[in-house]
Amino acid sequence: MEGISHKTMEVNGISMHIAEKGPADGPAILFIHGFPELWYSWRHQILSLSERGYRCIAPDMRGYGDTTVPSSISSYTIFHLVGDLIALLDNLSLPQVFVVGHDWGAIIAWNLCMFRPDRVKALVNLSVAFIPRNPAVKTVDHFRSLYGDNYYVCRYQEYGVAEKEYESMDSKLFFKITTTMSAAGGPLPFSKASMESCKEACEVLPSWLSEEDIEYYASKFEKSGFTGGINYYRCVDLNWELTAPWTSAKVEVPTKYIVGDLDLTYHYPGIQDFIHKGGLKGHVPLLKEAVVVKGAGHFVQQERAQVISDHIYDFVKMF
Repeated sequence: MEGISHKTMEVNGISMHIAEKGPADGPAILFIHGFPELWYSWRHQILSLSERGYRCIAPDMRGYGDTTVPSSISSYTIFHLVGDLIALLDNLSLPQVFVVGHDWGAIIAWNLCMFRPDRVKALVNLSVAFIPRNPAVKTVDHFRSLYGDNYYVCRYQEYGVAEKEYESMDSKLFFKITTTMSAAGGPLPFSKASMESCKEACEVLPSWLSEEDIEYYASKFEKSGFTGGINYYRCVDLNWELTAPWTSAKVEVPTKYIVGDLDLTYHYPGIQDFIHKGGLKGHVPLLKEAVVVKGAGHFVQQERAQVISDHIYDFVKMF
């Protein structure tokens, strides 16, 4: 990670840690990570794209790593998360940037583009496709109807339970299991019991992940805890209420979407038809391409680091 600089900036009432590399006058790319991740999830893209002349900026999002962890659940709405990024761009004097998101970061990026398309040159989103707001059913109820009460999004609604489980585990083991199992295309084992059953299968790390990587994630989550990241899920129904004015709104920025074919998000009921048969483009009219990376799981930007860096470069260089 040599050459990546780190600083903390005051944005939107919190202190936000950002990692940055690349020429100050180069076109800027804002990277938005997901759960349970950090700026570090973009380490390969930061190095690759900064070498190609781009200014790469990757924050620890609200509630993660070296960024402030607000105590109130209601401090994690989509408006807080997008607001943090707009304030960050303002503080960096960047009127427009390229945006790259993954997992929860993709959700935030879709909403950033919907709320403030004037600040985004183009978008590359990984893993989580744009899902239009359904005014007839709240988000948690939707997931409960598909997967039952034990689905992790539903389990996360009870404050303190999931994080207590995770924080009672060896943090290195937590990250070994979540990354290894997701790469294998299995469901994310986000309960302690399911993680315990996966121990032996995760003794050998995949080639794209090192012990040093695991150590970095573990050390940061030992400091911040898991509550901040889980609070994003606890706000999904509140987000559903707050975003009512954007029902049927479209994402109108040039977009490239990328997903691994083993990613759990690519196997939600009906999602492949939605992505490939016009549904996604109907809501994202400037969608240029939907790419499926064969043999890749959820953490695609780490599993296929150079492939994803090249996909991002090939798209943003057109603007």
